Amino acid sequence: MNLTISGHHLEVTPALREYVLTKLDRVTRHFDQVVDINILLTVEKLTEKERRQKAEVTLHVKGKDIFVEQSHEDLYAAIDQLMDKLDRQVCRHKDRLQNHHHQSTKRMDAGAV
Repeated sequence: MNLTISGHHLEVTPALREYVLTKLDRVTRHFDQVVDINILLTVEKLTEKERRQKAEVTLHVKGKDIFVEQSHEDLYAAIDQLMDKLDRQVCRHKDRLQNHHHQSTKRMDAGAV
């Protein structure tokens, strides 16, 4: 698994990197077939009142790219909400992969046929 954490108008500190990695463990625990993860942390300086922190993730799994972005005033809150969204999308993708297969005839009930 390739992991890239980068910052735009922001220096990615070791504490911030460690926080992202601990939050990302929850996602990789649900679905381990992740090929590539790109994380972009951004500070948007529109005005002093509307300073927004934005976090984006592009997760490349076999056959699909999952993109999630979240903005908040606090970067840590944006990362928390981002990982919640990403976890839901990864679980949904995993369910789609597992539910796509039909039940084998060997396991079907004799009365249901």
